[in-house]
Amino acid sequence: MIVSWNTTNECNLKCAHCYRDAGTKKAEELTTAEGRSLIDEIARAGFKIMIFSGGEPIMRDDLYELAAHARDRGLRPVLGTNGTLITPEVAGKLKEAGVMAVGISLDSMDKKAHDDLRGVHGSWDAAVDGMRACREVGLSFQVHTTVMDFNYEEVEQITDFALSVGAQAHHVFFLVPTGRAVEIAEASIKAEQYERLLRRLLEKQRHVPLEIKPTCAPQFLRIAKQMGINTRFTRGCLAGLSYCLINPVGVVQACAYLDFPAGNVREAPFTTVWREAEVFQRLRTREYTGKCGRCEYNDVCGGCRARAYFYFGDYMAEEPWCLYGAGRRS
Repeated sequence: MIVSWNTTNECNLKCAHCYRDAGTKKAEELTTAEGRSLIDEIARAGFKIMIFSGGEPIMRDDLYELAAHARDRGLRPVLGTNGTLITPEVAGKLKEAGVMAVGISLDSMDKKAHDDLRGVHGSWDAAVDGMRACREVGLSFQVHTTVMDFNYEEVEQITDFALSVGAQAHHVFFLVPTGRAVEIAEASIKAEQYERLLRRLLEKQRHVPLEIKPTCAPQFLRIAKQMGINTRFTRGCLAGLSYCLINPVGVVQACAYLDFPAGNVREAPFTTVWREAEVFQRLRTREYTGKCGRCEYNDVCGGCRARAYFYFGDYMAEEPWCLYGAGRRS
């Protein structure tokens, strides 16, 4: 079970696709004491992996204390970051605090294209420097790429680069229009491209030793079965089943991209929200409508619930980007 905490809305970049619309710190972000209590509740609820993300989590002064507390409570603390603030000193402090792995974003081998998406000149170089700093101190890291129309053809090149710099994995995220990403929804790849890229990634996995994981693309497990490829993953969309997110001010969501509140940890204990919230109860029925409800791969895929919500206003609706089943979308 995995939980992600957006520890702050503060960020040093201005990414065009940011689901959190990050930039300025919010006045009512959870305090250190509230963060420690939240971590206690997360451990009590049976979660195993805790992702500290943002905004940019390294901009939070108490990050090392909170990560150490998560470690001490038996959780596996990991970090989701743009990587630009990771110096060798920061990497060493993260490792000392018990952080087990770091996910660093890199969206193109073209520095200008990456910097344009991230909104700050020099962010490509700084992110790669962050990867090297992690490698120098022995802190495991992986590369995160958000795929859009501009980088669709170069994803495997980024995989090769990730391998060359010592990454343990390359996780490829498929854009879900929420937050600032609503403004660039037209940059999303289309259904046919989506299907082709998933097949390309699964084929690439046959030839490289690092893990390639499509994210927000639950159909990859259906395609893996069709291609006769075994993976360690057993379920596509985990939202509300074995994953959820807490935003900087304590609102709980089924996933980062499903902007639908389940509750607030300032109003009810996290364990209560996780167990009783209506959105979680409904997601756990897996009683999807449309072609997702009829699909024989429902047990391993589940479709993207956030994408269903964005396009149809119902998080139990069919996955709009899936070509499998009745009808085709482009």
